[in-house]
Amino acid sequence: MTDLAKAGTFRLGDRTVSRMGYGAMQLAGPGVFGAPKDRDAAVAVLRAAVEAGVDHIDTSDFYGPHVTNQIIREALHPYRDDLTIVTKVGAVRGDDASWLPAQSPAELTQAVHDNLRNLGLDVLDVVNLRLMGAVHGPLEGPIEPQVSTLAGLREQGLVRHLGLSNATAAQVAEAQRIAPLVCVQNQYNLVHREDDALVDTLAAEGIAYVPFFPLGGFAPIQSDALAALAARIGATSMQVALAWLLARAPNILLIPGTSSVAHLAENLAAAELTLSDAVLAELDGLATTAA
Repeated sequence: MTDLAKAGTFRLGDRTVSRMGYGAMQLAGPGVFGAPKDRDAAVAVLRAAVEAGVDHIDTSDFYGPHVTNQIIREALHPYRDDLTIVTKVGAVRGDDASWLPAQSPAELTQAVHDNLRNLGLDVLDVVNLRLMGAVHGPLEGPIEPQVSTLAGLREQGLVRHLGLSNATAAQVAEAQRIAPLVCVQNQYNLVHREDDALVDTLAAEGIAYVPFFPLGGFAPIQSDALAALAARIGATSMQVALAWLLARAPNILLIPGTSSVAHLAENLAAAELTLSDAVLAELDGLATTAA
């Protein structure tokens, strides 16, 4: 079994979690919509993740919608005391599987209650405000109404901690003037390095940075050089991408997702992969070439 302790730990709100977590998005059906083809397999992946030592799961009630949270509840409820579940609000799904903004106070409040109900919780550990921006990249704009709504729900005791997803540095600063943040979740990987400065700023502030799409997501990094480097050190491209993120900054928490137990084990094994200075330099060179 992989020793996740080798990935290290970091603070997430009032808990210390393993830097190697799990993202539940892929447990829903194709396009993150509808039920999975094999619900039992989805349950098995969640149980295997927790058994392997994962103590930080990322989800949202708009995955499915509702499906992923209901599977998490079936697989893991009652939850272990050391399990932190992070969810997102700010969108809903159309009947055609589209992703629609849902950022009004009423919609955000409804989303928090939907997450509580489907996860079977009385309080949510961490809620990220998912800003819609430019789909998978942020756009500048005021976010005070949304953050204030969530801060109010936090004061009511329905939410312990707040975070942002798909946010700019200016929006992070704006949110911090309203309520404390414990994490920021943005697209970031070997090639998409726009958040380099933000990662370092948050590290200095003790705030977790959670990159999504470590291999590019809907536009995967296609690099023969990355594949060749990974093969040379006896790893997969995904493992190298995850290990690079772990090496990049101490506040980075990983949430690679999969619906396969075998693929889960492969992803978690990245915790034990140590990249030499020479390999890290080579990877930085790949990023420069891609840019």
